[in-house]
This record gives sequence, structure tokens and C-alpha cells, in this order.
Amino acid sequence: MRTDSGTGRALLVVDAQRSFLQRESWRAASDPGVAGPIGRLVDHFRDRGDRLVWVLHTEPGTGTVFDPERGFVEPMPGLSPMDGEPVLTKTAHSAFTGTDLQRLLTGWGIGEVTVCGVRTEQCCETTTRMGSELGFAMVFAVDATATEPIEAPGSPTGRPLQEVLDDPGTLLPRDVVTRTVYALSGRFATVRTVDAVVAGTT
Repeated sequence: MRTDSGTGRALLVVDAQRSFLQRESWRAASDPGVAGPIGRLVDHFRDRGDRLVWVLHTEPGTGTVFDPERGFVEPMPGLSPMDGEPVLTKTAHSAFTGTDLQRLLTGWGIGEVTVCGVRTEQCCETTTRMGSELGFAMVFAVDATATEPIEAPGSPTGRPLQEVLDDPGTLLPRDVVTRTVYALSGRFATVRTVDAVVAGTT
């Protein structure tokens, strides 16, 4: 169901959480310091008096770094929700699935949603696609997202990071980001840099 788009703007911070910092693969992320550009967007939206929503990915009972019992399902260092900024938890790729996100945005009269966070091609892209389908004008702040190497389908599990990176079948982060830009641009979202978002340009 499509929503009646409003005129307000919101920033959606997707899965920018400490869970990823515990993984060896994060050392090869497209931007291990992605909390910096995300923080710029957070400050910008707060300064404008716009809405912010934080989303954290959880996998309860799994014992992974996404299991809340491990203590890593919280924002990355340097990122901190303020009072009045909802913090939603999800168990699916899209931030709209199984959460109150659509209801919140619609209730606030939000028409444009800017997405940032982790991972570029997974939860950030999936959320952006679904937001577009629901009728929101989506902005994808590409350099305020980060991702990790993706192994080729059928690759052995548990390989050391360097072996994964040396494998010619591995999709490297820069290529993952490029692919997401191609997939989203002009169809599901307007892709912008943080500088463009802050400057209010395309």
C-alpha cells in the first residue's frame, strides 16, 4: 500500500551498530569509519529540526554479534540517539518490515527519507527499495553507508579474511557500492553524497 507523501523530511540511520565492529571482515569495509559521515548527517538533520529514526538489527537467541544478549546491538561509538528520536529494532533486511516505521513517517507527514548506515547493498538498499514502493521520495546517502566483501556463492565458509580478499570471485566493497548506485539511481532513489545532502544540492 502506498502512503500519501507529506512534505517533511527524515533521516533513517540503518544498522550503524557495534555488531559490525566485532567482525574480522569489518577491517576490509568500504569505510570502517562510516560513523563520521553518518554523524554529519545526524547533525545536519537535527540542526534543521527534521526527524531522525534509528534502526538496529537483531538476531535474538543466535549467539551472534547481532544477538542482543551479546551487548553489541547499540549504535557505533560517536553516534547517539537523542530523546524523542525513536530507536526501532528489526529482524528482517528492510527497516519497514515488522516495525512501526511506516506509521511513524506517515504520522509525521514525511515525504522524503534519507537513508544511511550499514550495509550498503543489504539493509540500506532493501529499506530504500521498500520505501520507494510505499511512496516515499528516497534519498540514498551513498558515502554515509558502508559494506564488506561478499564471497562468491558456494565459497567455503570460515575462511580467513585475506583468503577471501585474494579470491578473484569475491566482490570487493567498492564494486558492491557501485552496483548499488546503479541499481537505485533514478528508479528507487536519488543517490547523493553527504556533501550534497548537507548543501541541499543534487
